[in-house]
Amino acid sequence: MTPLVRTSIAVAATLFSGLAAATTIGGLVNTGAGLAAGSKDSNYSFSAIGNAAGLTGNGIVSNGSLDPFPSWLANTASSSWLIPGANQNTNYSPTSNSVFTWSLSFDLTGFDASSASFTGQWAADNKGVLLLNGNVISTITSQRGYAGWTSFAASTGFLAGVNTLQFVVTDNVDRTYNFTGLRAEFLSSNVNATIAPSVPEPHSYALMLAGLGALGFVARRRRG
Repeated sequence: MTPLVRTSIAVAATLFSGLAAATTIGGLVNTGAGLAAGSKDSNYSFSAIGNAAGLTGNGIVSNGSLDPFPSWLANTASSSWLIPGANQNTNYSPTSNSVFTWSLSFDLTGFDASSASFTGQWAADNKGVLLLNGNVISTITSQRGYAGWTSFAASTGFLAGVNTLQFVVTDNVDRTYNFTGLRAEFLSSNVNATIAPSVPEPHSYALMLAGLGALGFVARRRRG
């Protein structure tokens, strides 16, 4: 095969095909990842209704050596429990339930949203529902949602721009002994980054046509 033919094939491939590369989804951050106890996790924000109505802010990384540990899953290097305030012993629901909505956003601008997927696990005190852009993808029904992991996954329902995960946690009423918090870990994620082919210069078209002509000439000679 002549250099002209090889070059023409390469140019044609570039002109008529986009490039897609798989990568992990940025912004899917584990709760408290890499942060010390008492630090604010700016990735996770919350708002509350019910008994704790009006409370808003960012999650605070819990102290894994204080109550409610060891009832809660132990904090690890991968993730830590987030709590609404600096004092993890605060009772936010002494007379009625409180509902905390924890939010995490990630941006798929420039990516093929239809190719996106992720898996993970979460825990909550007490129970909860996990939504991706308003669609339920996991539910914790046990009142002891803090004692073990519940898995979650999604491969549909993604948006081309900003996406939002909402961990809606119900803190059950208890006058004397009550805690609330959220824990989340992402185990895998994937999305294709699609790069549109660049607009070719006129000389590229000429080169491609010349190469295709050369291919035709070679084919005719072989048949002859």
